[in-house]
Amino acid sequence: MSSVTTVASVMPSPPADVPPRSIPSLDELFAMTTEPDERVLIHDVDWAFYEQLVDSIPEGANLHVDYDGKDLEIMTLSPLHDGEKKLFGQFVEAVAQELAIPYKSAGQTTWKRPEVARGLESDESHFFRVEKLAAVAAAKGRRSKKIADYPNPDLGIEVDISPSKIDRPGIYAALRVAEVWRFDGESQQVVIEHLGEDGTYRPIEVSTLVPVRAEEIRRCVVEEDSRDESAWGRRLRAWARAELAPRLAR
Repeated sequence: MSSVTTVASVMPSPPADVPPRSIPSLDELFAMTTEPDERVLIHDVDWAFYEQLVDSIPEGANLHVDYDGKDLEIMTLSPLHDGEKKLFGQFVEAVAQELAIPYKSAGQTTWKRPEVARGLESDESHFFRVEKLAAVAAAKGRRSKKIADYPNPDLGIEVDISPSKIDRPGIYAALRVAEVWRFDGESQQVVIEHLGEDGTYRPIEVSTLVPVRAEEIRRCVVEEDSRDESAWGRRLRAWARAELAPRLAR
């Protein structure tokens, strides 16, 4: 498991109780994140710092940045992380397609929300609610690139090869994301969490968005042989037709 590094240990910075004043360059960011999945923290920064930093990172740079309203976390994704999060996304999409459940994938979109001073990149994210699908379709119809034109997702998927050191559940709650699937890379366990009316997440047995249980997600994504994703996908779809379709029809 990778250790967590603070910015102070990899580049000059002001004392711990003083927020950084300058935005790190792209070269400096890459110098901080030489170890994939190692989480680099910048403490006590404001929204303007986060927004400027995120906006300075070019698309495809493989730098993952999240902000919980106080602290900022940066990391690069390893091939292991990237491969596992894509399998989770493919699982959601294959099941939804086989069961004719309307959805729209949002991938690894950066959900940057100044109204709650929070920002997050899920490993994978999806829309399911009818009103959100309509809003996404309208924004895409206008060819909008503005994140403000898109609603927050209904489902976020979190693959934690190393544990986060910021309040990620609090970010999801502020964004009102209905459900989060969490995969712990150390314990190899999957948990489905649902957002309650009190604004906190609690584990549930069956997803409210697709009719699957946490242990079924784990079996299909973690335990099944996915070396050939084409063969894995065919087995997954056959299982969804045989096991999940009757469940949905009840």
